[in-house]
Amino acid sequence: MRTIGILLFALAAGCGGVEEAPLDAPALMSRLRDSNAIGAVIRLALKNPVDDLLEQFRAHHRSGQKSGVATLRQPYNMLVLKVLSIVQDGDPSLGVTIARSREAIWDILADPEKFKSAT
Repeated sequence: MRTIGILLFALAAGCGGVEEAPLDAPALMSRLRDSNAIGAVIRLALKNPVDDLLEQFRAHHRSGQKSGVATLRQPYNMLVLKVLSIVQDGDPSLGVTIARSREAIWDILADPEKFKSAT
């Protein structure tokens, strides 16, 4: 699941709240991969929405527009909420990490340079 890995890398790169140190990308990717909260079927079901959202960010960044990325905020929020709803019962600490990371993840995806280095 390379595309899920890319989105999860974005999660990890911006992870961390005020009270905790940032979590490195490999550690979060490992937690997500090892978590029983996300089964194989669910990972497959997430593949298309993740691919679609990442392609929308790529297209936006290729366009060179400085504005307009806000239109991707709603699909981003919906995808994060979907992932959060999947993991929060099976792996509550991972759910907390994802919830605390929402804005940092958005900052990575919305910034052309950060997005390019994350993907």
